[in-house]
Amino acid sequence: MRSIVSRRRIVPFDDRHQIVIVGGGAGGLELATRLGDTLGKRGKAAITLVDKTRSHVWKPKLHEIAAGSMDVNAHEVNFLAQAHRHHFRYRGGEMTHLDRERREVEVAASIDAEGREITPRHRFRYDTLVVAVGSQSNDFGTPGVSDHAMKLESSANAQFFHRRLVNACLRAQTQTGPVGRDQLQVAIIGAGATGVELAAELHHTVRQLVAFGLDRIDPDRDIKLHLIEAADRVLPALPARLSQETQRLLGRLGVAVHTGARVAEVLPKSVRLADGRVIHSELIVWAAGVKAPEFLKDIAGLESNRIHQLVVLPTLQTTRDANVFAIGDCAACPWPEKGGVVPPRAQAAHQQAMHLLRQIPRRLQGKAVRSYRYRDFGSLVSLGEFSTIGNMMGALVGGNLVIEGYFARLMYESLYKMHELALHGLPKVALDTLARLIVRRTVPHVKLH
Repeated sequence: MRSIVSRRRIVPFDDRHQIVIVGGGAGGLELATRLGDTLGKRGKAAITLVDKTRSHVWKPKLHEIAAGSMDVNAHEVNFLAQAHRHHFRYRGGEMTHLDRERREVEVAASIDAEGREITPRHRFRYDTLVVAVGSQSNDFGTPGVSDHAMKLESSANAQFFHRRLVNACLRAQTQTGPVGRDQLQVAIIGAGATGVELAAELHHTVRQLVAFGLDRIDPDRDIKLHLIEAADRVLPALPARLSQETQRLLGRLGVAVHTGARVAEVLPKSVRLADGRVIHSELIVWAAGVKAPEFLKDIAGLESNRIHQLVVLPTLQTTRDANVFAIGDCAACPWPEKGGVVPPRAQAAHQQAMHLLRQIPRRLQGKAVRSYRYRDFGSLVSLGEFSTIGNMMGALVGGNLVIEGYFARLMYESLYKMHELALHGLPKVALDTLARLIVRRTVPHVKLH
């Protein structure tokens, strides 16, 4: 057993190949789990997962947590427990520095709510480093966003929004005067998948919430959902036909859709558009734009693009260091068929994780790492209990097929089940699914606190 000395503590490691994965999102946690079950279990490599949080929630589900239709406690994956079951180790903390010459990752100290240190600053040595830190929303420097708008970048963000939503409803129920012009108004800035899904989910859950005795609130009269998009249509990154159908369905839900509306400023209880219009709102959510975490910008001399993504080769290795890989939303991976980069989608993170699962053992054997090729299977957008719509792509359907309704809903749910299967295996997923179905019959379908 050997060890390395950091500025704050000694971190032991053994003589096995050291694989460090930074980021426990969909791609990072799947990769750590599967590598642990293969290389880690057989003693061929030591796998370490580093993340600043203690648990994982599948990011496409954050809108359901925010709306209150999903109990986060029933779906989150504890990193320590997952590491124990799948032969890797979890270390808490946020990556702050990379030393490529010494092959070390520095992780900041973690601090509790009272300002006390939980874990000190420390360093981990690596032979293979995989950066999978995901993405965050991009406010493009819009005034007022950081002060007055909420974001859905984590489970904590989603739960915070839900508490604000419940509090707003309780406040309106118990106040003596009438509902104000900004009360119970929700403005969602960004009509990508997150914004559209949140609007549709809120339409359903706020009505369920009001039905639990909040008789002074009329959902049709008092509650208004605004969806604001700078582009000329919702879901601008998806096919136009899909956008048109989604906007039609949102109209049936009563969601006020504002397209071609660039936000000039976010105020405490309103959104001012570039054309001078003002949309009054008690709750404001920023769901527009995507960028990688800013600490990746030119980190340790690695090449990054204008939204801080690490530029990678088709092998998913960074352009300036073959020992550093990047996957998921934080990676700018070439997509030759489209002449651009792979879009930031959960299916891309899953595919890239499974690609590295096959390639890292080849790397340990001294073989060349093969190139990754993105396969676009289409997109699905959930409109809550109302509908699900999407498009399937590939040779199986002869190109691009728009699907809607129950079949689309099944396809949407299957994506999450595939993620769960990658983490837990069939027996546990089957039991968890059955347990959730049973519990759902005995508890409210919307979280009330």
